[in-house]
Amino acid sequence: MTAWRLEVFDELGSTSDLCTARARAGEAAGLAVLALKQTAGRGSRGRSWQAPEGNLNLSVLLRPARPLAEAGMFALLAGVVVAEALEQFFAPPTSLKWPNDVLIGDAKLAGVLIDAAPAENRLDWLVIGIGANLRAAPEIAWRRTTSLAAHGVSLTAQQMAEAVLMRLGAWQEAPAADIRAGWLARAHPVGTAMRIQASGRLLEGFFAGLSEAGELLLRNKDRIDTINTGEVLLGQG
Repeated sequence: MTAWRLEVFDELGSTSDLCTARARAGEAAGLAVLALKQTAGRGSRGRSWQAPEGNLNLSVLLRPARPLAEAGMFALLAGVVVAEALEQFFAPPTSLKWPNDVLIGDAKLAGVLIDAAPAENRLDWLVIGIGANLRAAPEIAWRRTTSLAAHGVSLTAQQMAEAVLMRLGAWQEAPAADIRAGWLARAHPVGTAMRIQASGRLLEGFFAGLSEAGELLLRNKDRIDTINTGEVLLGQG
């Protein structure tokens, strides 16, 4: 199991930006960066990630011996890891929404951002950025959000970071098939009706599982579409 080197900062612009810079400078795997306050967080698809003080802002540097094609699996892996870490403190089950959201009910509690660099056809390094609403839930347009505090749970960022690192250590070398299975066990069931906003188009169909690379499979009549990027809209999104 990885011996994590957790560095805690009172304030940073972005934990993922710091981890990425250290990765490019040759930092070994196992670095974990926690910011108690983050001022320039990044979300998926180029969005900003709001991070009120007291929430989790954690990034982790890995150097996995995996094919480049498996980079997308780490968003799924991180979702499973965050859900398992949360459930050490919170009894009701969380659920996962492709590719990188952790939900309580239909409200977003946490998200994941992946940065990766290739070395030929393999991964050189990979940074997993995790944001979780522990104390406060920022408003996101067209999305329901929630926090652990809203459910009566008081948890510090460091407690959550340590729980995430423990579960990540257990999962990081899991085969891709196990990661897919672990994610599917917590996700919207196969057959769930969904809409996907992707590349300016709105696709509609039914969830048909995941590809071997972790892409979403969408059934539309007799056709299966493979989606590698986009926003899944379930209920209120």
